Amino acid sequence: MKRKSTSPRRARAATKRADYTSPARMKRIFAALDRLFPQAKCALHHQDAFQLLVATILSAQCTDERVNKVTPGLFQKYPAAADFAALDSEALEPAIRSTGFFRNKAKNIVAASRKICSDYGGKVPRTMEEMLSLPGVARKTANVVLGTAYGIATGVVVDTHVFRIAHRLKLSHEKTPEKVEMDLTRLVPQERWISFGHQVIWFGRKICQARKPLCAECPLEKICDSPDKTA
Repeated sequence: MKRKSTSPRRARAATKRADYTSPARMKRIFAALDRLFPQAKCALHHQDAFQLLVATILSAQCTDERVNKVTPGLFQKYPAAADFAALDSEALEPAIRSTGFFRNKAKNIVAASRKICSDYGGKVPRTMEEMLSLPGVARKTANVVLGTAYGIATGVVVDTHVFRIAHRLKLSHEKTPEKVEMDLTRLVPQERWISFGHQVIWFGRKICQARKPLCAECPLEKICDSPDKTA
């Protein structure tokens, strides 16, 4: 059976994709992020893994700044999983209303708290499989908690910033956060998974912003050909 030959156009496209994810280019990206954000960490204020879990659930479709205004009073009133587990979700809604989607978030927080108390002795679990069993928890939230609270590198956090920048830098062409994460975990050494997520999130907030990226200030401008680039 005669094999189909690869067209020149497809060959050039494959070469271009390889260039975007080459070790040399990745090294430049890592070096730039290390210079910009050497001590990058999670912006959500928390004292322990459970508080971080609640804050991360609240951060969906909401700014970290807003969440950080809500959580001090919330955690003072309800300091542990058992305190949230004892609530009806309706009782939690007024305290988190300003974070948006508060009904669904309240239901998930209460349900997750109850499962943590009933199945995990009141402690946030330490594996991806167990984290994903909690109501309201998908891979992004699980990676945030496992990486930040426990230092366990189970993957790369892919929030809206990371998703956007992965596409702008041509590190992934995938359409879902889960598949973008798979691409990033192949490109980023595991010992950088946690720090890389934090650094790219800060990079997205401070430089590679959604509406008007600050390309003139970006150390990666010369290796970026995103159509979103600004003059």
